[in-house]
Amino acid sequence: MLLSYFEGHASVGQVLAWILGVALAITVHEYAHARRALAAGDTTALQSGRVTLNPLAHYDPVGSTLFLLAGFGWAKPVPVNPRMFRNPRSDGLWVALWGPLSNVLLAAFLAIFLRLGITGPHTLTVAIMVYANCVLAIFNLIPIGPLDGAHILAGLLPPAQARKFQLFQAQYGQYIIMAALFMLFVPPFDMITRTALMIPIKGLFWLLTGTGGLF
Repeated sequence: MLLSYFEGHASVGQVLAWILGVALAITVHEYAHARRALAAGDTTALQSGRVTLNPLAHYDPVGSTLFLLAGFGWAKPVPVNPRMFRNPRSDGLWVALWGPLSNVLLAAFLAIFLRLGITGPHTLTVAIMVYANCVLAIFNLIPIGPLDGAHILAGLLPPAQARKFQLFQAQYGQYIIMAALFMLFVPPFDMITRTALMIPIKGLFWLLTGTGGLF
């Protein structure tokens, strides 16, 4: 289980804190996507009931369950229609970016209480919630569709290269995802992949909290 990253065997309290942290991280992440798309003129997410802080609206049976159990996963993607954006390229970039950015901002906000030392008996709970947001932010920056990183990279590339990248993702994306999941969950490749992911996750956690004590 993921919480073995913290201390060998997770307590009931740690499990509940992880569930709370994942639910909060996913909800804020997808809400940020939906709200930014609405601000850009796209009402698709609003009509789909995704401009909400209700966690159930953003729960993906596969991705969210993987996140809860294995530590890496995704939420139900927010539907967007780029043709409704006022500035399709820049708005598309910001809609994608606001997901991971919202998790970093939430993690930074929660980390303030840790740094001030005012969390009392809830220190580990808050730390786990910070960690969950760090995981979701970093994982979603991987440039593989449908993760946000693919849309962010497409928005940063020149138009011609962006179209080629999007075409490549459309043709081979499903195979890349299958290979990524294989590398993430099948031994012995999982240890290499998870170690590579944990480096930026631990780095962000340390940067925000000033400690790597959970690890």
